[in-house]
Amino acid sequence: MTMQTTESQTKMIHDYLIAGNSLTALEALALFKCWRLASRIYDLSHKGIAVKRETVYTLSGKRIAKYSI
Repeated sequence: MTMQTTESQTKMIHDYLIAGNSLTALEALALFKCWRLASRIYDLSHKGIAVKRETVYTLSGKRIAKYSI
């Protein structure tokens, strides 16, 4: 199993979001093996990329963050 760098995860997440997709932490884990999506979003915002954060609710009523550009 290859380890992805923080920079490569950040780039993949940016490319995914810029394509018009939205992303939750669970999706980021499944798609990019990224355990710390909020940190990658922080990295993007510090590069000047405006990432929108929306609070959504799961079927069980749990609140989660959903990110988009």
